This record gives sequence, C-alpha cells and structure tokens, in this order.
Amino acid sequence: MRARTNATSTGAGILRPTEFARHASVERLLPAPGLDRWVENHWCLRWDLPPGTVFHSQTLPHPACTLSVELGRPRPGVGAERVLVTGVVTRRFEVPVADRGWVLGVKFRPGGLAALAGLEARALTDRLRPAAELLPAPVVDALRVLDGRQAPAAAAGVADRALLGLAERRGASPDPGYDPGYDTVLRLVTDLLRDRSLVRVAQLEERHAVSRRQVERLFARYVGASPKWVLARYRMHDVVTALDAGYAGSLADLAAEHGWYDQAHFTRDFTRLVGVPPHRYRQGRP
Repeated sequence: MRARTNATSTGAGILRPTEFARHASVERLLPAPGLDRWVENHWCLRWDLPPGTVFHSQTLPHPACTLSVELGRPRPGVGAERVLVTGVVTRRFEVPVADRGWVLGVKFRPGGLAALAGLEARALTDRLRPAAELLPAPVVDALRVLDGRQAPAAAAGVADRALLGLAERRGASPDPGYDPGYDTVLRLVTDLLRDRSLVRVAQLEERHAVSRRQVERLFARYVGASPKWVLARYRMHDVVTALDAGYAGSLADLAAEHGWYDQAHFTRDFTRLVGVPPHRYRQGRP
C-alpha cells in the first residue's frame, strides 16, 4: 500500500510482527477516492493453521473504530453475526487465531465513523457491536455477501461502495468544512502523528489555539478516547516499532525520547499495556 500524505495512523501495532507473519497474512489497501476523508485504510487478514494450533494475536490498537466482516471461529462474545463494529480499544487487543479464517476490516480515521455515520464514539469505546445495530441495512447487507473467496481489492471495493452510499444518503461531504468539529480532530491527530516532538497535550492546545475543554469534548464525541490517551498510544507505537526494528540503545534514552519522565514510569506503562517489561519484549521473551 502506498503512503498517503494525510495519514492519521501508521501500520504499527502488531506485537511481535515476525511471529505474527508465521501464522497469518495481512494486506492493507487505500480506500476509494472520496471516502478517504473518513477511512484510513482497509485490511484483509487470512490464516490457515494446522488442527490443534492456536496463535494468540496481540495488537496495540489505534484510536480508530473498525467495521469488519469476520469469517471463521468467532471472537469470544460474538454470536452468529459476522458484520461487526469495534469501538476504540483502550487495552491490548488479543484474539486467539485457530483453524481457517478471513477478515476484512475497514479502519476509520480517528473520529471517522462518528463523523460519517452520525454516531457518538464514546458510546462505542471498548465495545463490540453488530453493525446492524448502528449502520443502515444497505451497508450491512452489502458486506454480508462477502464470503472470503474475494481478492482483497475486490472485497475492499464492496466496502467502498457501501460506505460511499452511506455518505450519499447522509449528505456527507468529502470536503473540509462540512464538519468543523471533525476537521479540528483531524488537524490535531495529524499533528500528533507527524511531529514526534509533541509529548504533551498542552503543546498541541497552544499550537492550535484550542482550549483543553474543547479538545476533550471533541475527542470524546468523535474519537471515544481522550487526547492524552491518543498521544500516549502513538508514542507507545513508536517505542514498540523501534524495539521490533532492533533498537539496541538504552531503554532510558528510548523512554526520554518519547516523552516519559523516567524509565520507571515508562516500564510501568509499557508492562501494563504490552503485558511484559520492555527488556523482556526486546529479548523476545513472553
């Protein structure tokens, strides 16, 4: 997938990506023109494991909601419905992968689903809902025809057409200015992602001349997580990416570079989110 100039997300987040690639494959695709105001990308996941093999896929999610079609062994807590909406997940996201399966995911930009569908993102945080409870029937019905035999680009095209139809029905515009609140969220999130020197939300508020109260309100409405959480998650993505790429320097230096006051706080935050201390993660130990 080619890079986009207005990205509000990276491809980071999969923990131990080399191990993940031994068990499953993922392909990312850009959305159709006119849809990229709301959608970051599509991703298509496939796996086919030997009988009795279970792989626990772990990711550090982004501040984004996901619309997905999931075929194969269902996630815990999911019934027969296969077209699902997952709100922003604030914890490590772990799913046991077994047998054979296929997933098409629509990864929205931070605030994108709320802006496109007229939803309150805060009501979806850490929740998994059948899409039929949130989105119009034509969107869900279009996705239900996917059966895993489609090529990733063809499956993504089905999702594109369904969501473009939703935009037309709602009178949504792909042009900035249609939704000033969402425009502000996109500006703030884009800045957080591009400028790694931003390690405090106060820096963002000062740069964009917005009040803390306004920022908190907009992020709750559109993103479903606080700006402090979004900033911390992006910086943790950066840290994990560096370790996966073979960073061999001091963990104290790594922590300071990404905004932690000291190594003790960094180790605590890393362990709580990733599940192991940073030195053990770097060594590939569970």
